[in-house]
Amino acid sequence: MMRLLAHSRVTCIALATLFLAGCTTFSKDGGFNTVSTTASERLGKDAVYVKSDEDRDAVYKRTQELLSKPLGMDEAVQVALLNNRGLQASYGELGISEADLVQAGRLPNPGFTFSRTHWSDGISISRTFSMGVLGVLTLPVATHIESRRFEQTKLETSNAMLSVAADARKAYVSAVAAEQAALYAEQVKDSGEAGAELALRMRQAGNFSKLDYAREQAFYAESVAQLARARQQAVMAREKLTRTMGLWGSGTQFTLPERLPDLPKDRPELNNLESFAMQNRLDIQAAKLRTQSVATSLGLSKATRFINALDVGYLNNFETDKGHERGYEISVEIPILDWGSAKVARAEATYMQSANRLAQTAIDARSEVRESYSAYVTSYDVAKHYRDEVVPIRKAISDEMLLRYNGMLASVFELLADSRDQVAAVNGYIDALKDYWLAETDLQQSLGGKLPPLAMAQIPATQTPPSPAQDSPSPASATHPASPTNSEGK
Repeated sequence: MMRLLAHSRVTCIALATLFLAGCTTFSKDGGFNTVSTTASERLGKDAVYVKSDEDRDAVYKRTQELLSKPLGMDEAVQVALLNNRGLQASYGELGISEADLVQAGRLPNPGFTFSRTHWSDGISISRTFSMGVLGVLTLPVATHIESRRFEQTKLETSNAMLSVAADARKAYVSAVAAEQAALYAEQVKDSGEAGAELALRMRQAGNFSKLDYAREQAFYAESVAQLARARQQAVMAREKLTRTMGLWGSGTQFTLPERLPDLPKDRPELNNLESFAMQNRLDIQAAKLRTQSVATSLGLSKATRFINALDVGYLNNFETDKGHERGYEISVEIPILDWGSAKVARAEATYMQSANRLAQTAIDARSEVRESYSAYVTSYDVAKHYRDEVVPIRKAISDEMLLRYNGMLASVFELLADSRDQVAAVNGYIDALKDYWLAETDLQQSLGGKLPPLAMAQIPATQTPPSPAQDSPSPASATHPASPTNSEGK
């Protein structure tokens, strides 16, 4: 009797321990702390999961504050992290994954069966309480698997947040560059219009050949079409930025600066980027966790290949002629037709698939780092060449041409043509500068959202650049040929 009581106590303690272990609860942050920490450490920005009206009001006020002044690159990224609905939808994966974790950590509900039969001489009552023992025994392993999947979801969601930030940054660069190009296209059109009007007057006075007149008219006609295309490109680029930032209504009336941030003074030499990417990229970390989870699941599949169902039940029966009957029953699926080989083969194939995907992710990451770094170096050198060589030379030519015009050694058409050439050089610099900022964004993304710490210390934060007159001639100074035309009229 004492042994029976001791055995019962041990059984109760074991069941209580399993019950407490199975009561997995939801975390306070829902796994979002990983996303917000990543945004703070790698971007210097705030990531917010909008769940309530209070959160929505706070996001609206913060967005209005950011949009109340000309939008900078960092501000555009912050607005996107606050308002992008696709990003908010991806945060829902955290709740789904955590719910799976909690569900995996809870004990299965017991079953109860009641039956009552009767015959001429009496009745029979059967009561059975049952529980799936296999689910209880595999509870720790299943919880461990889902815990890794939850961590994997945190990393994947954080990586999705970094991708939205990179998209916002690139959309901002393209939008500002497109508006700047449209401005210069309008000045080219004005120059062409002035040249065409002057050519018409000289043609009517008989002082201009038909060929030269046609050339000026053709240039003006082409400049009108180019301006229309440039304006449409500016609209498209702005709308893409608007979509990325998740804005609508009055929020779409944000103001962009007149020009892109200037090129950094120096380009740091970055070393060991592939190793840094392997340690820093969240998609690689998520792929590793996925492979580990599949490996653990493979072990569980092999352990349970012969037993697919194991139920234990407590019986309490009553018959009028026999009285009460108590006992237990065990239900086991007999592996006669299915030995679980397909189940194990599927798990092994899934593991090999995951392992190969991890290897391919690492290979792709290394290639992306090399490619993006090459584009980063090339785009910086090209933009620096335009800034330090091409634009200053074009400005010097323009100044010399203006002196010749004032000394009546050059015609107004030569002055207008030179002005157009200088505008083309400035447009080349705008494109090169845009390519640099896009390349830097791609490099950051290929490295996991940020450059190495040494590079971050050497490259200043994005800010409104000083006037280009300090380093090179102002682009606007090359695009006002109307004054020589007025002089001709005098």
